[in-house]
Amino acid sequence: MNFQSDIENAITVLRNGGIILYPTDTIWGIGCDATNPRAIKRIYALKKRDESKSMIVLVADEKDILKYTSNPDLRIFDFLKNTKKPTTVIYDGAIGLANNLVHVDGSIAIRLVKDVFCKNIVKRLRKPIVSTSANISGEKPPQFFREISEEIKRGVDYVVKYRQDDETKYEPSSVVKWKRDGTVIVLRE
Repeated sequence: MNFQSDIENAITVLRNGGIILYPTDTIWGIGCDATNPRAIKRIYALKKRDESKSMIVLVADEKDILKYTSNPDLRIFDFLKNTKKPTTVIYDGAIGLANNLVHVDGSIAIRLVKDVFCKNIVKRLRKPIVSTSANISGEKPPQFFREISEEIKRGVDYVVKYRQDDETKYEPSSVVKWKRDGTVIVLRE
């Protein structure tokens, strides 16, 4: 299967409220439309994850951050341009996303994705997508596609073919909390 048809299949599933297993700019992830509460609920159930633990959202452009957060500090964009590793930022004031994705304090974790495959999906879907590691909650996140459990593979509606044979070691993103005063708190290197 080629890159383009894999993207089209993934988008069709996402638009129909399904969940996908896909490679990200970090590790393999489980994803869905970040505005669809039913799909998000399915991911929590599949991962056996407590719904009070929010998940990461992937966006394709800086304007998406402006669309899904209220009044973000624009200095974040300079900060992100200078990061080498994929970096997830926790923003206050999530808007336009499914309520069961937003943390109880109103914050949301967003990563501006640079990976071409993910960026294509987000741009073509025209909505942010959920990204959570492809494992049962509490288990070690898989480094490679071959390490993903059959339970996870069977629990999604579409498994992306792209990069299944890739043995490049990827790591989870750095996670930072961006305070309104411009202070950055590193939560995960």
